[in-house]
Amino acid sequence: MLKTPEDALSQKRRVQSIEVGFRVIRVLQMAHEPMALRDIAQAADMPPSKAHLYLTSFMREGLVAQNPQTARYALGPYATELGLSAIRQLSVVEAANAEMAELTAHTGCATYLSVLTEFGPAIVSKVDGSRQGAFTVRLGHVLPMTASATGLVFLAFLPEPQTRQPARASRQHAIEAADAVKPPTRDDLATVRQKGYATTSGLINANFAAISAPIFDYSDAMAAALTLLGPDKYLTGERLQPCIDHVLDAAARISTKIGGRIPARS
Repeated sequence: MLKTPEDALSQKRRVQSIEVGFRVIRVLQMAHEPMALRDIAQAADMPPSKAHLYLTSFMREGLVAQNPQTARYALGPYATELGLSAIRQLSVVEAANAEMAELTAHTGCATYLSVLTEFGPAIVSKVDGSRQGAFTVRLGHVLPMTASATGLVFLAFLPEPQTRQPARASRQHAIEAADAVKPPTRDDLATVRQKGYATTSGLINANFAAISAPIFDYSDAMAAALTLLGPDKYLTGERLQPCIDHVLDAAARISTKIGGRIPARS
């Protein structure tokens, strides 16, 4: 069916409306905390009444959420789902799937793949293990930078300017495992680089230990972290080193699949 000029004009208006509405979404995406309506409207360069209409529509679709106590707005659960879906389409996630399944099959421990966001390392893929019991970590969960093996690997293998904001956000949002956890020293991070991995025990969750190794892309930049999580009574003693080797080997194979390579240990 041929479109009339009126149809074309109507379609153009709908597209323009989406573009205008996404000015509101971009404002919320750039924000580090929930925002008041007047601030959103000002940042999106539109009247508060117009911004409110867009926010109401986006709330119905789950893209925006409003705190009933403060009346402030933030990105909603569907925005998280969209972001995770986009991340899953990255080659590193696809390349890691089989290796993660094999790692969990070998060890019985849970395996997680994380990428660095502005708020810290976020889990984008996981394979639950038989040794974790009822304990599980959801997709999208943001890990602390200094109290997790995953965070330590990012701190050790990425340039400091890339980790500065995530580390700051981690502190501001009080997601560090405990006040007693001190930020790693330069020597601590150098040791992680020399070994090629980081380990922690009992920091985020009591009775659980973690081993994390970096994954590198075609530009030899760290693209993600591969982490094994299991009971601390299992990841110890004579079983620890074989598990470390499994993690390192899997991370190396994933890196190869996306055109990267593990750097020589210093």
